[in-house]
Amino acid sequence: MRYRYLMATDMDLTLVMPAKDVSEENLRACRALKDNGVALTIATGRSSFLVDKFASKLGIDVPLITGNGSALWDSRTRQHIFSADFPPEKLKYLLSLFLKRGVDCTLYSTEGVFLCPNSSRQWFCDAYNEGLPDELKAPVYKIDESFLNGNVPDFNKFLLINVCDEIAEDLKSDPDLYVVSSGPTFYDVMASGVSKGYGLLTLADRLGIPRENTFAIGDSENDLSMIEDAAHGIAMGNSDDAILNAASYITSRCEEDGFAKAVFEYVLPVVRASDTELPLNE
Repeated sequence: MRYRYLMATDMDLTLVMPAKDVSEENLRACRALKDNGVALTIATGRSSFLVDKFASKLGIDVPLITGNGSALWDSRTRQHIFSADFPPEKLKYLLSLFLKRGVDCTLYSTEGVFLCPNSSRQWFCDAYNEGLPDELKAPVYKIDESFLNGNVPDFNKFLLINVCDEIAEDLKSDPDLYVVSSGPTFYDVMASGVSKGYGLLTLADRLGIPRENTFAIGDSENDLSMIEDAAHGIAMGNSDDAILNAASYITSRCEEDGFAKAVFEYVLPVVRASDTELPLNE
């Protein structure tokens, strides 16, 4: 299908409540977007391998923005379209640091999800994989310091949880990195220049959708870049202050189906108004 518009949505506390399924009202809004020529994509901090079943339920047929913009993923073919990987030397330095300091660290790559010894995300991966056939399960690997002695694959994101202030500040001051909070005590670490906003604009360009026809909705610090970069930024009612201040439109809270409200009361009226301004075909 040829789309004229693109809307990117965050997942947790935007499209879905934590550990909940997508509400019927939000599903109805997703269908309405497609019916009106708006491509819907998920823009998430999650690994590419941990979003497929949501994309399938929502009927998404364009690439997904995963790893906070570090990858574009085609959930229909389970293939990466691109991955913004760390430079090899930077990757090995960071991985060595996190392993030796015992950081709660999870790594994302085009090969799967890698758990450091102190990673607390095993349960999350297990919960996602539960009930799925083997071919649809997220590949999950456990690693330790010996991993550094082998052929280390490319990685595009580190997820750090409850990292100490010293390491957090060092990472934030590193010009080669982009560090952003994706929730309380959560830090996402990507290569410099990578963000959800970068992923949104990259996807719009690949789909041939004008950047002035882009929408983005979210609630947290890691959503700010796409709220700012989209032509129409939408903040959830439960958003951080920075998101509220940057948005063109503020909807209700996630538990109140704020996503659906934004679609029906803001996105679709903007689309329909814009369509009436198009010149008639002669």
